[in-house]
Amino acid sequence: MGNLKTSPARVFFFKRVSLTDADVWRYCMGYSYLKLIHLIAVMGFLCNIITGLFWMNVATRTKDIKIINFVRKGIIKSDRIFTIPGVIIITAGGFLTAIYGHLPILRTGWILWSIIMFSISGVAFMFKVTPLQQKIYKLTLTENNKNDFNWTNFRKLYSEWDIWGLIAALTPLAAFVMMILKIPA
Repeated sequence: MGNLKTSPARVFFFKRVSLTDADVWRYCMGYSYLKLIHLIAVMGFLCNIITGLFWMNVATRTKDIKIINFVRKGIIKSDRIFTIPGVIIITAGGFLTAIYGHLPILRTGWILWSIIMFSISGVAFMFKVTPLQQKIYKLTLTENNKNDFNWTNFRKLYSEWDIWGLIAALTPLAAFVMMILKIPA
């Protein structure tokens, strides 16, 4: 390693240790890579939710059951491919980053409240958004004829899905803002 000098003693895990500049650099890079993975997962997660809401809105305006069904099917598939793995990567990446960065998870306001917001999103998604998606999909699948389609029932389900989808989107967006601005402290 050549001519690395030893940095002054630094405190890690409540012990004084003597680290080289290379050790400090590796530690900082590890934290940065974990944070990068976490943020990429957050961006993908948020984009998937927001675009799902957007495309369902566009499909609904067409009043074409086949288009609505196609978009709904795509949203369900994108949730399996992007949302669910995103949740796993966000959660693991966030906790690992906080642990690696020596941040007290439950005593750091912006981390605690972001976890709460993310949890609200998860509950809304699991217990409201997903079942409503399935109901809408089944409704549009079974009633392919536009003339006798039950638009009243569809609008009721779609409005409910739209509200819960918005809750599932806005709460992680609020968590994202809290994480970036580090509020509350």
